[in-house]
Amino acid sequence: MTDAELITRFLSGQITAFNTLVKRWERPIYNFILRYVGNREETRDLSQQTFIRAYKSLKRLRDPEKFSTWLYQIALNSCRDAARSRSRRPLSLDALQENGVDDLPELATSPTHHPDAFAHAQNVRDLLNRALQSIPEEQRVVVIMKEYQGLKFTEIADALSVPLNTVKSRMYYGLSALKKIFDQWNLDEEMVRYES
Repeated sequence: MTDAELITRFLSGQITAFNTLVKRWERPIYNFILRYVGNREETRDLSQQTFIRAYKSLKRLRDPEKFSTWLYQIALNSCRDAARSRSRRPLSLDALQENGVDDLPELATSPTHHPDAFAHAQNVRDLLNRALQSIPEEQRVVVIMKEYQGLKFTEIADALSVPLNTVKSRMYYGLSALKKIFDQWNLDEEMVRYES
């Protein structure tokens, strides 16, 4: 059964149809948000918030065929709202240390860490998430949607409401920025792909 058919059933009163949509989309949305925010606890909250928002506004969805891009828009807006509210709170040194912000440059530049030993000592996925967090948000979103969610460029353009060429250029610059980061950290690109 397609998303559009489930939406039609939901709108006609079959509330359980929405449960099927959640089961179908919870993992992709969770993974998208996790790559975007890099924090599992916050990801759980934002995923839940995304589906609550979708539930409340599903009747306003104009084209049920574009449910997936609409859902990604909601998830992205939830992430951006959370980031804005975080930015209003003052940062403390403890919060930076808890998130590992201050220890990464030391690890990355330490001459005692051979790339193989470094890969075994650190979780590559964690490093990749940190790298993603360090590139501009507009590039990060496109890289996550394309590389990790498997969306087509046209779907990403729809979800972000930007021209197709803008999506392609953000992808190019995002991947270039990640490559520079991996080079600085002495990480092999193939190793990162394999581990993630």
